[in-house]
Formats: sequence, C-alpha cells, structure tokens
Amino acid sequence: MTPAVAIALPKVLLHDHLDGGLRPSTLVELAGEIGWMLPSTDVDELQQIITDAVDSNDLMQYLATFEHTLAVMQQVDAIERVAAEAAVDLAADGVVYAEVRFAPELHQQLGLDLTDVVSAVTAGFRRGELAAADAGNTITVNAILCAMRTEHRSLEIAQLVDRMRDWDDKVVAFDLAGAETGFPPSLHAEALAFARRTQQNITIHASEPPDLELIANALEHGAHRIGHGVRLQADIDFSAGTMGHLARHVLDRQIHLEMAPTCHVHVGAVESIDAHPLVPMLRAGFNVGINTDNRLMSGVMPSSELAVVATAHDLTRAEMCQIAENAAMASFAPIEQRRALVADVIRPAYA
Repeated sequence: MTPAVAIALPKVLLHDHLDGGLRPSTLVELAGEIGWMLPSTDVDELQQIITDAVDSNDLMQYLATFEHTLAVMQQVDAIERVAAEAAVDLAADGVVYAEVRFAPELHQQLGLDLTDVVSAVTAGFRRGELAAADAGNTITVNAILCAMRTEHRSLEIAQLVDRMRDWDDKVVAFDLAGAETGFPPSLHAEALAFARRTQQNITIHASEPPDLELIANALEHGAHRIGHGVRLQADIDFSAGTMGHLARHVLDRQIHLEMAPTCHVHVGAVESIDAHPLVPMLRAGFNVGINTDNRLMSGVMPSSELAVVATAHDLTRAEMCQIAENAAMASFAPIEQRRALVADVIRPAYA
C-alpha cells in the first residue's frame, strides 16, 4: 500500500471536523491577520507542536488545541476559506464524498448569526467542489451541524438543522459533540426528540468512558450512526466469537461506526493501530468506516489512515472496497446518490 495507491483509491469520509482540519499555513496566515498568538509561526513546527499535544492520551489536551483554530474562524470570509480548502484537500486525497461537521455556536465570538456561520461553511464547500473539479477531482461535501453537549443550545441547533435544510441541501444531519464523560445524550433528550420528530439524520459521538453506556444511550436517543464507537470492543470477545447484547444489536442492525484509528490511539482508546478493533470488527460483519476526525491535530489524511490500517491488518482489496461501500451507504446523501456512488465509482475502482 503505497501513498500513491492510497490516494488513488476512492474514499468516503463521514467523520471529519472542520475546525480540526485547517491547513497549518492557513492557520498561521489567519492568526497573523487577527493578531492571535500561536505557539509557532513555522508551519512544520506548528504541525508538530499540535500533533504532540494530542498524542498524549489526554483528551483535554487534545480538545485544548482547538482554541487556536476556532480563534481564526470567527469571520465569514475565514470560515468560507477554511471550508473551501477542506473540500479541495480532501478531493486531492481521493475522497469522493465527505460529510464535514462543525459546531455553529463556536463561531459566534464576534457576533455572527448561526445562519451566517452555516451559510459560510456551505458556500465554502461549494466553492471548493468547483475548484477541485477544475483540478480534475470530483467530490461532494455536505455539512453536519454539531451541538456542544457541555452547553445548553442543542435544541436551538436541532431547530437550525430543520430550518436550513429546507433551502440548503448541504445541511444533512445533527450531531452531539464535545466532552462526553458526564454529558450523555440523555441530557439533550429534548433536542434529540425534536430531531427524531422532524425526521432528521442523527449521528452522536460516543468514544469515551463509560464506554458501552454512552453508545447505548446514543442509540436510545435515535442515533443512526455512532461517532467513533471504538469502545464497543468491550462487548466483544473476538477469540471466542461471542458478544454481548449491545454489540449484537449494532451488528444485526448494521449501525455504522465512524472509526478514526489514529485519533483513537492519540486519546488512549486503543494502544496502537495494530491493536485497533476496526478490522476484526469488519471481518466479523460490523458496519465500520475509516475516518480522520481531525486532520490537523492528528497529522493525518484519509489516504494515510487507509494506508496505515491496510498495512497493519493486511487488508485485502475487497475489504478496502467494503469499507468504502459501508461509508457510502451509511452516508446521509439521498439513496439514489449513494447507490450511484457505489455502482459507478467505488466498485469499478476497487475491482
């Protein structure tokens, strides 16, 4: 699995944070424009400082790095630029469909309206798609709106999703993000009930302790997909081929797990890529995909994540195709688009 092959293979990305995927050069430039102090203005050194901070098995250190990226994403032009560059960068890496998520409420430090924030992001995605096409790369990028589970605005964000999707088809889903331990989905039952009542697509982060309880609570409140879900391995005995009720429920209903292997190592959910349960779960029939979570923070791209997993676990070409198909069919694009993506793009390329 060479880098060139990993880039050439069509990939589907369902779990990627906009404020975690800035180009280091863009972060330096935007910070300079507003006078924000970064730990370094050397692009390579800044990347290393950020990645070292997140590679600490400390989720709070991981989340602290976002103060820099969010600081430079408080104006419409900057937000649109970051979104456009995300689309261009993902397309150049071989991603053919992506859902990029962000929390609109985190971009209001200078008084932007929530609608203006979302419109800036989707305008950026559209601009990036056109720029990617000019470079010979085809990609569709849609938006997932996150509510911060440590705050009290989740109903407002769910209502924003409902309102905006009527006139902006790039807004495709609702998510709960941020610190999870002590902040289960049940704290946002009203927002999640509204999302279900208005037939919204729902994905909920569930990657931290208390492990199975958070995943179960996300499903209880209507999650169609699970953000990460890596700790479901606690309910599976791979050597014995047995599993608990929660894992059996996820397997039987083919609930998609948005895995992000390098991130899981960085936050201490698994010890290494070699020890990651993604491929054993894939081979056991679970519906899993490969994602980046935060490209800047973890220093990864979709192709590098595919390559490192394929190398560590001896993925076959058929298995890599299955991973791409899993994500495509679990995406929140219309079913016609999902089927066409699999039939016309993914299967021919992997065959």
